Amino acid sequence: TLEAFGPRIVEFFNQYAVVPVHILEGERIYTLFTSLFLHGGWFHLISNMVFLWIFGDNVEAALGKLFFPLFYVGGGVAASLTHVFVSPASELPSVGASGAIGAILGAYVVMFPRSQVRVLLLFGFFAVVRRVTAIFFLGIWFVTQFFSGVATLGAETAQTGGVAVWAHVGGFLFGLVVGL
Repeated sequence: TLEAFGPRIVEFFNQYAVVPVHILEGERIYTLFTSLFLHGGWFHLISNMVFLWIFGDNVEAALGKLFFPLFYVGGGVAASLTHVFVSPASELPSVGASGAIGAILGAYVVMFPRSQVRVLLLFGFFAVVRRVTAIFFLGIWFVTQFFSGVATLGAETAQTGGVAVWAHVGGFLFGLVVGL
């Protein structure tokens, strides 16, 4: 937890991360933007960057270099607002660009549904690399996120691992709409 790093880091995250109750009280609206540049750890940051690397360049090429940053930030804000809507009483800070990455995935699935994506399939001790269509891979990703979100409805945040799964869903849906 953040407390292990000291009170200053906790204060920093509380100041710049999205906290649903603050947003609904009209406070710290800027965190809808600043939270996109914070992450909950190295794995969180690296996994976002891998998805950005794989899918982001094609979406940027389709949208253009000027519109892409606006789309990215808009996807992140839409994702955070989805999280706020689903968890209005939450006082826990939410950080990360996963919702903005979700928007990229949503746009990608609309723009490049038949593109091939290489995936690593694990079968016990055996691993196989296969190509699947983007619509298949990202469809499974979205369904997993959606049902993970449904499973968290009404649960305490401590029971969900602290992941704002609905932000992923909201970002993806934003990307689908913009991609269309």
